[in-house]
Amino acid sequence: MRNDNIGFDVLFQYATLGIIVTDAEGKIILANPFLLRQFGYIEDELTGEPVEKLIPGRFGHRHKHHRDGFNQHPHSRPMGIGLDLFALRKDGSEFPVEISLGAYKTESGQFVVAFVSDISLRKASENALKELNAALEKKVEERTASLSEAVAQLNIQMQKEKELNELKSRFVSMASHEFRTPLSTVLSSAFLISKYEQSTEQPQREKHIQRIVSAVNMMTDILNDFLSVGKIEEGKIPVRMLVFDVESHISSIVQEMIMLRKKQQQIDYKHTGDKNILLDPSLLKHIVQNLLSNAIKFSPEHDTITIRTVVTDGQFVCSVKDNGIGISKEDQQHLFERFFRGNNVSDIQGTGLGLHIVSKYAELMNGGIHCHSEENKGTEFTVTFKTESAI
Repeated sequence: MRNDNIGFDVLFQYATLGIIVTDAEGKIILANPFLLRQFGYIEDELTGEPVEKLIPGRFGHRHKHHRDGFNQHPHSRPMGIGLDLFALRKDGSEFPVEISLGAYKTESGQFVVAFVSDISLRKASENALKELNAALEKKVEERTASLSEAVAQLNIQMQKEKELNELKSRFVSMASHEFRTPLSTVLSSAFLISKYEQSTEQPQREKHIQRIVSAVNMMTDILNDFLSVGKIEEGKIPVRMLVFDVESHISSIVQEMIMLRKKQQQIDYKHTGDKNILLDPSLLKHIVQNLLSNAIKFSPEHDTITIRTVVTDGQFVCSVKDNGIGISKEDQQHLFERFFRGNNVSDIQGTGLGLHIVSKYAELMNGGIHCHSEENKGTEFTVTFKTESAI
């Protein structure tokens, strides 16, 4: 037995989420043990049955329509974005689920693989959190009726606690949403790798391996953003001012970012003025990495991204310019707010935290950031710091 088949068998048999494979007509071909336990079936009861058997009857007709649409344009994605999805057990009971879809094609035809997660506990937690927030708000209203100045102080404190709870809740919700796509990519790519058994199919295997690597890097970036915002809110970001060669420092950052470029993108860096400055090199690196990463993501292939640094008249200025999709005037007013994402970037992965972190890091070093942009004409971010002579 080939090693890749062994890997797939282990994934399929011991995965801690349900996995089901259907043919182009929606008939169930395979169901892993975890899914069978989820729904209360044995394998023979599902094989050859329409997948609608696992869906509540009130959704069956709509599901057939969506299934036909997916088969016409198959691609890996979450299912039912913005909708509450439910599954039907053998005993007739229902439970909320999240489903990610993938597709693959063999000589036998086209098949769909679905990854099914039971989210009953998470839904219960969300409902409990809503009830808790409602109870807290009611308690504040009751106290307001009998207290004056004391209640005003209490409201201030409760508002801070509420904002912190909302921030934590937003973190959980954002992480759940943002992790879903890369996790689905990892699972579907691992499944599809096992289907390429011939030596001539190595390019296909390498393509899916690269998708897995990219998905893992994406999750790492999301976690780093969450951790950075948490530290900023708690005032735990240390600032270590050092004298360093800024031209060498930025050149090193550019070399690291080259691996993230799209096809034929170029990064053009030039420095003017003194090279030695007094700033926190670690915070500056995060700022430059974030701005370059955005320029790469929001710019087309074959584009040239320019980065310029200037030291003059007691100031250090760093600018990053691209010729990408740009930012509307309306969106520019909210760029540096937590979780804000422009109306024209909904199809591009991101948390909406990067520019918020950049602005806060700039403030910690007594600096500021400015954006100049026009839709479809590109964007330029300029970060300015007052810096003492390093000589």
